[in-house]
Amino acid sequence: MKIYAPFAGIVHYHVATGDVITTGQKLASVEATKLEAAVIAPGPGVVAELSVADFGDVVGGQPLVELADSSEPATLVGEGK
Repeated sequence: MKIYAPFAGIVHYHVATGDVITTGQKLASVEATKLEAAVIAPGPGVVAELSVADFGDVVGGQPLVELADSSEPATLVGEGK
């Protein structure tokens, strides 16, 4: 499942690749002038990929995080290389 930026700004991650997350956990925040929005996990899973560098610029609708199903073994991006 991919999680997207709510609007343009700077992303700051609160998780790392491989982290097991729970429903409602804060994955990241996106900041713009006088505005900050938390990016919350809609369900449990494992962080498979962070799509942008921490403190990187994003546009609204850009992928931020990819979550893998926690009930299945996750193949992390870059694993096995």
